[in-house]
Amino acid sequence: MTTTAPFSGPLGAVVDVFFTGESHRDLAGLSSDERVAARLQGVQRRRAMEAAEEAELILELAGRRPATPDPDGPGARRPGWASESGGAEISEFFLAELSAVLNLGRGTAAVRLRRALTWSQKLPGTVTALAAGELDERRAHVLADVLEHTPAQIAGQVEDALLGEAAGLSVARLERRATEELLRLDAAAAEERRAEAEKTADVRVHPSPTDGRSMLAADLPTDEAVECHDLLDQLARMLKADGDPRPIGALRAHVLSLLIRRPADSGLPAVAVNLTVIAELAALAGASSAPGEVNGLSITATHLRELLARVGALGLTAPDGGTLTYALTGPDGQLLATVTPAELARLARRGCPQHPDSGSTGAAEWTVDTAGRDVSEACDCVVLGPPPVTAAYRPTDRQRAFVTTRDRRCRFPNCGQRVGWTDLDHVTAHACGGATDCANLCCLCRSHHRLKTFAPGWQYRMDRDGALHVTTPSGVTRITRPPGQRSPGSRSHPPNPEPGPPPGAPPPLDPLDEPPPF
Repeated sequence: MTTTAPFSGPLGAVVDVFFTGESHRDLAGLSSDERVAARLQGVQRRRAMEAAEEAELILELAGRRPATPDPDGPGARRPGWASESGGAEISEFFLAELSAVLNLGRGTAAVRLRRALTWSQKLPGTVTALAAGELDERRAHVLADVLEHTPAQIAGQVEDALLGEAAGLSVARLERRATEELLRLDAAAAEERRAEAEKTADVRVHPSPTDGRSMLAADLPTDEAVECHDLLDQLARMLKADGDPRPIGALRAHVLSLLIRRPADSGLPAVAVNLTVIAELAALAGASSAPGEVNGLSITATHLRELLARVGALGLTAPDGGTLTYALTGPDGQLLATVTPAELARLARRGCPQHPDSGSTGAAEWTVDTAGRDVSEACDCVVLGPPPVTAAYRPTDRQRAFVTTRDRRCRFPNCGQRVGWTDLDHVTAHACGGATDCANLCCLCRSHHRLKTFAPGWQYRMDRDGALHVTTPSGVTRITRPPGQRSPGSRSHPPNPEPGPPPGAPPPLDPLDEPPPF
């Protein structure tokens, strides 16, 4: 059966959208295989319709976020710092809101906004076909990506030439045909695309499917990329000729790493690389296989032990020019305290200052109380905890160590910027009475720090355990917790389960049903 409904809005297209559904009568004459195939095609059509609707809604929300309130004086975004951009009239902070609403990364949100704008401004026929389920989402994406930087008139000509046969072409073939047609009509468009790619080029680290490995990727002009690969290949073949038994691909990767980390005769000054290693003590000792992290990327316990040996950290001493900090965590992974080896030894020797004769002062006998504080077994006196509050605006060194160890990366939802590139920010602004306290400090990358400072309508709140609540101007709330920290009550086997109610007792009162005040 088929029903129709009008579809119109900021995309500028008015079409009849066909919502298809298969009744028993429609599929009665089909075999079971044919019914499955027909339903799969129905899913594909609905996905295309939903992509058109999503683009419609993205532009509607973008239209409610004009660029006029954005800062243009102190704190304004520096031109050329980031490549992400939307329409000229859309607020620079809209991408952060869109990423939170869709629960996606900012880069993915930027791609969806750019495609919606391209469909709206340059490809009305593609929008119509997508909304009617006649063109699938992937092929509509290809047309938008190829024609994004093309003048609307040229883009329309390419669309007219290809749209009728687009569904019958493979995705790769459609992309090639669109590029060929674009170059035939406007050779200057290729130069514009290359210029845009030059601005968005970057070097990125991606996790590898294999634990303990990562991929280093650079976006380069084709001639430079080929030249770099050829040089790596020549040097790798020299190593192979000298008897190195490793595969040629592994040798190329090894040569690349050496050239970057140990450039020969480059004339460049020596560079110190900062590595933040996070691991469980049991894993370092070989008693656990729990993975750790190096600069936010997961590595195996074996790799951790090898790394510590390489940087001179045998025996858990600080490497040359580095530091070593112990992070003490609670049962749900929440950070309780950070302490250096010297501080730990000093506290162990001192023991409890209030009860100097109350049993052993060995650090191995410390426990954690129900409030998440480290206490001595012999008494209830707190001997170690988070750094104290300071009346100053700037966090103390101890607070900085605690918060960066707890957060490890930007705390904005779906942002993976690692802690070395982040600022410490007051969740409740210091000027508004917010304390310089670890429970009111979090790591934010510079982009999201600016968002919190200048973008109107956003709300931020932090719990004592470090859980950050971020609410967008459109009312969507996302909660981020520090890495490794579980939500309260999520453990499958709590250490001390509470006894259940006696037989016949009334059910416990749901907090959501409590009368005010809550």
